[in-house]
Amino acid sequence: MPAQRNSTRQRLINAALELFATQGVAETTTRQIAELAQVNEVTLFRHFGNKQGLLLAVISESAVFKDLGESLKKQANQPGSVYQALKNYASDRLQALEQVPELVLSVVGEARQYPLENRLALGRGLTQANRYVAEYLATVIEREQLHTLPAEKLASLLNSLLLGYAVIEFTSEFHQLWHDRDEFLESLLDLFLGTADPINFPDQERQATTDKVADLPANLVHLILQRAKKLGLRDYALMYVLFGAGLSPAEIVNLERMHQIIDTHQHLLQITQAVRQVAVNQWIMGKRYGSYTRNPLTQWLKSRKDERSALFLNDAGIPISESELYLRWEELTEGLLTPEGQPPAIEQAQQTWCVEMLMKGMKLEDLSILTGWSLTQLQPYACRAKEKLALEQALRLDRKS
Repeated sequence: MPAQRNSTRQRLINAALELFATQGVAETTTRQIAELAQVNEVTLFRHFGNKQGLLLAVISESAVFKDLGESLKKQANQPGSVYQALKNYASDRLQALEQVPELVLSVVGEARQYPLENRLALGRGLTQANRYVAEYLATVIEREQLHTLPAEKLASLLNSLLLGYAVIEFTSEFHQLWHDRDEFLESLLDLFLGTADPINFPDQERQATTDKVADLPANLVHLILQRAKKLGLRDYALMYVLFGAGLSPAEIVNLERMHQIIDTHQHLLQITQAVRQVAVNQWIMGKRYGSYTRNPLTQWLKSRKDERSALFLNDAGIPISESELYLRWEELTEGLLTPEGQPPAIEQAQQTWCVEMLMKGMKLEDLSILTGWSLTQLQPYACRAKEKLALEQALRLDRKS
């Protein structure tokens, strides 16, 4: 019997989310929700009391909003900077809001019409979500020893601005406040982290560059790719692009199918954030992964039956977010350690690609064009490539003696 009640409750929540998201809360009736859920209206009232009670359940329990705390705990334990942590969270929340624009507008526009107890409950829900975010940010800030705003204030302001961004985007056209979502996110992070300790937060970090390049050894790269292959075509294609094209997680999640240029002589990806093209390499760390027309990425796309434009989708069939990509990396690298004894960080895939390109003979100026980074930012990669080439030469000489 309890399983049946849970099933009925979930059907009502799913039906309400679908109708709220497509036609708004005010235009949706309890009868419509009950009919879509295939239950009678009395059952809806027994579970939720009224439409506003159901709305609160949608916000706190639906797949779009639930498990926020757990997902943030996982993200907080991942290696990386507070800049990347903030960007992952903000990008993920905006994508969630963009899935349900009518619901967001209804909640914002109609909240004053709700009974007092429902508005209090809604306020408690927002406060709890803010606590999750504050705990997440506090963990990352403490780990990075960064001097910035207190985590509670940072979380409150961040969530308020994200909601404000969503409302403006959903209600207006052709404004000139920002060019696109990426520009908004960059400005948002500049605002919050502008007072950060410059020693702990260099500008180069935004392009996943560091003073010390920590590229991954070939055997570890191939092991990650093998693990991905066993998990499925999507994960295999994700790791293939990470190691074969030298893109950042932010660039990968924004790729669309039309951004590919493929023929028997080349496989290119068009990057839209900082407009440029990159080649998808057949050879990764001395091993070949298919051809230009048949490789992990083309096989993943060939297997799909959907009409989504995004190059990569999550398990729910919607465009994958940066935080989800980080979680996939964490699962694929679980239990693995770098030569330094640390868990592999996703940023190291891009670092590994840069070093490999330089070792193959690419000029620093050409790598600057492909990555969009300055020559100064690429100097650590040039030093690391020279170091590895010197080691290879030493090994060759030893084999000759």
